[in-house]
Amino acid sequence: MIPVIDMHCDTISEIHNTRLLQGEAQLRENEYSIDLLKMKEGGYLCQNFALFTYLGPWLNDFFTDLSRMDEKEQTLFKLMREKYPTPFDYAMALSDTFDREMEKNRDIIRLVLTAKDILENQKNGYLSALKTIEEGAIYGGSVDNLKKFYEKGARMTTIVWNYPNELGFPNHIDRKSGTASPDTVNGLTATGKEFVEICFDMGMIVDLSHLNDAGIHDVFALSGKKHPIVASHSNARAVTGHPRNLTEEMLRSLGDCGGVAGVNFCDAFMNDRHDNLTTIDDMVRHIRHIENVAGIEAVGLGSDFDGIGNAVEFGNCSKIGRLAEALERAGYSISAIEKIFYKNVLRVYGDILG
Repeated sequence: MIPVIDMHCDTISEIHNTRLLQGEAQLRENEYSIDLLKMKEGGYLCQNFALFTYLGPWLNDFFTDLSRMDEKEQTLFKLMREKYPTPFDYAMALSDTFDREMEKNRDIIRLVLTAKDILENQKNGYLSALKTIEEGAIYGGSVDNLKKFYEKGARMTTIVWNYPNELGFPNHIDRKSGTASPDTVNGLTATGKEFVEICFDMGMIVDLSHLNDAGIHDVFALSGKKHPIVASHSNARAVTGHPRNLTEEMLRSLGDCGGVAGVNFCDAFMNDRHDNLTTIDDMVRHIRHIENVAGIEAVGLGSDFDGIGNAVEFGNCSKIGRLAEALERAGYSISAIEKIFYKNVLRVYGDILG
């Protein structure tokens, strides 16, 4: 069984929000796509757990118009707005939920801060968990807030989610039609550039996923090929033309700086069939394209499990080995599959985190 490092999931926010609604949810075993028992079955080495929030100062009619939501979503949204005045507050609560789950399950999984920690956990029979940030609005433009999350163990951060914030912009999304288009004009803000430089200096991995085209260009310019960059859950735009995916130029830049793109299992980023399903063949097609453009060293996994609404052919994380089997049938060597499944990401973590 080939070990797995998955650069992105939204399981912690699912657990936290279920509890807000007075439901039962645990990381050890649950109904979601990722839990600890499924991870063990799937041969996981490390899972990145995102602290994801869409509570921000940019809230607009899409979220404040409760008629767009079902009853459960309305109740959850009201609770979140009442309980957490700012994105920072909500993300800190998610961090606390993550920390409690780590403590309760120390017999299975441990928080890691470095690549060395991951290997030490593997040697001692533990799964590893890396804490990450999804949505730079949680910082409120404050470097002190960035440092607080670093002190809490976060080691990777996106710049934006699907709305502008103090740091930058996503690509354009039409809220009525749901269509998206690239934004090649609005780059990182001055604060965003400062944050990226600070992340480089402090050892916080910069994650391009959700950032717009102009902002991605700025991050690569700031990196100057000296700092590996990741796109934790992004695919190839030439294969599926959604602007959440990466262009050929972005993929080449990712390869040039020693970075990695984590293949995302969301159907909208995987295919144009509109059938609410991501197949293993879809995954192989994107992996092959990223390899062809950026090199095998630039390919990783970033499932987005528990953050996507579509079905995945092999179900949940316990059966991810079926993707390895498909890659082998497609002509990939075991050493190449190992790079895709964990070695490339582990290398980046070693380069940045130690």
